[in-house]
This record gives sequence, C-alpha cells and structure tokens, in this order.
Amino acid sequence: MSFLAVLLALIVEQLRPLPQGNPVHESLIDWARWTARNFDAGREHHAWVVWAVTLSVPSLLVFGVFKLLDHYSVLLALLWNLVVLYLTLGFRQFSHHFTDIRDALEQGQEERARTVLQQWRHLDASELPRTELLRHVIEHALLAAHRHVFGVFFWFVLGSAMGLGPVGAVVYRMAEFCSRYWAFKTRAEVAAVNEGLSRRSQLAFSVLDYGPARMTAAGFAVVGNFEEAVDGWRQHAGLWKNDNDGILLSAAAGACGVSLGGAPAPVIAPGSVSTTFDAMLPVDEDDGQGSMPGAAPTLAHLRSVVGLVWRSMVLWMLLLALLSLANLLG
Repeated sequence: MSFLAVLLALIVEQLRPLPQGNPVHESLIDWARWTARNFDAGREHHAWVVWAVTLSVPSLLVFGVFKLLDHYSVLLALLWNLVVLYLTLGFRQFSHHFTDIRDALEQGQEERARTVLQQWRHLDASELPRTELLRHVIEHALLAAHRHVFGVFFWFVLGSAMGLGPVGAVVYRMAEFCSRYWAFKTRAEVAAVNEGLSRRSQLAFSVLDYGPARMTAAGFAVVGNFEEAVDGWRQHAGLWKNDNDGILLSAAAGACGVSLGGAPAPVIAPGSVSTTFDAMLPVDEDDGQGSMPGAAPTLAHLRSVVGLVWRSMVLWMLLLALLSLANLLG
C-alpha cells in the first residue's frame, strides 16, 4: 500500500499542485503560534514541551483517523494516506521557484532570476556573479527536493512498515516546518518568548533527518557519478555547517560534476513572518564555507540536477515496488 500511496500522491501533485498559502499551511502556522504562546513559560526545558506538543497533536490526529479508516476498509486507509502525502510530499511545492529561475536565465533575464531567488530564499542576490547565482539555485533546489520529497518518503515508508500509516510523513514535515518557523520568527525580530525554541527545533530536525539525508545522498551516488559522489561525501561534506546538508550537497555535487559550496550570500531580514514554507528556510544554515573542486556551475548543470533528482526518485520507487511485491508474495 505504501508504493501505491506514494505513486498516486506524486501523480496527483503533478496534475494539481498544492497552492501556496493554502488553509492547511496557514493552520499549521496558527497552531505553532498558539502552542508557543500557551506552553512556553520562558524556561529552557519548555522549548522541548512546545516542540513536543506542536508535533504530537497533528501526528496523533492523523494516526487516529488512519486506524479508524483501516479498521473498516483498506481502501479508505489508502485514500487517507494519499491525502496526507498530497499535503506533505511533492516536487511542485517548491519547483516553481527553480523553474522560474531557470527559464529566466535561459531567456537572458538575469535580473528576474536574481529577483526570484531573493524572494525564494531571502538572499541579496543583486551582486552575486552568475556562477554564484547558479550555485545558490542548485544548492537550494537540492535541499528543497530532499526536504519536500525524499525525507518525507523515508519516514512515510518507515512509519507504514511499523503500522503507523502516514504518521512518519507528518512528523518529518512538522519537524522541518518548526525548525524553519521559529528560526524565521527570530530573524524577523518577532521571536517567541523562549529563544531556545529555534535551537531545539533545529536540533530535533537534524536528528530526524540523519537517516533521510544519507539515503538521499546514497541515491544520488547510485544514479550519478558514483566514485565522484562518494569522494565528495567523504572529503568535502564538512564544508557546510549542517552535517546532513553537507553530506547531501557534496554527494550531489560529485554525482553531477559541479563545484558547490562557498561563502554565504547576504541575508535579507524579513519584515514579517511569511505564510509560505519556502520563504521561511533558514538560509544562513545551508551555505558552505568553502568550495569543492569541479566545474563552475552553468545552465547545463541545472538540467543535470533535475535529471539527478528524478532518477533518484525512480530508483527509490523501484526499490519500494520490489519490497511491496516481495511482501505480497511472502
């Protein structure tokens, strides 16, 4: 059932993308605000209380509905998995930014590409050289693909194997959301009472992302240049502040034969908390502090990255299909 749910969710999401600012996303933002306001008393350990409550209530609700539907009908349970995956997993939740930038660059509209990148990542891209502009686009697209697709895929499959239905997908996306939401509030100078919320939520997401990041990196190595991907993983992952992001980006860079990493671009402080997921990415945590060897990023590498991501998705879907078939035959 896991394979069918993921496949249908990807198809539906391609045909009818989840719109930005949809009621579900806005409700999650309101929920995170409410939990911080009502469960945070300012002490250090209260940050964990807020984080736990914020994640546990939606997860338990999703699990309860799944168990109820599964008790009456497997098809209803499958439909519920599809609905949850449609809300948590999908390329189209972020790919419009990447596509707009790529189209603008191909048409020679470099200023428009810089504007779109600035709106997407709150980066001051006005003074970036063209190669640096392309580097940032590639890095952020790879991270977005991992957090919106591969990470959700990993935890959904794991949760389903444990009989938890789509709970794993919800926990991962909620943890990723919280790590960005409270970091964004701090940067926007409307921080929650407890400043530990940002640190604790990012630490918790880093733990949850440990396995998925390495799974994604391994997939990139298999469907790309394996030797260069593994060498990049082993030799250059430390260029990034975040260990999980460093492993993923260094493996992808080796798989595509492109040089990634470098000094972070200036961050534009937002004036208010955005209601979109992409606009809340903590950009200063993702950029590298040194460059990998390899070819400087070009437009051709944007196409290579798209191909790498899709081949990797096909790889994991085939493996899931084989596991599902073996389970049925067993």
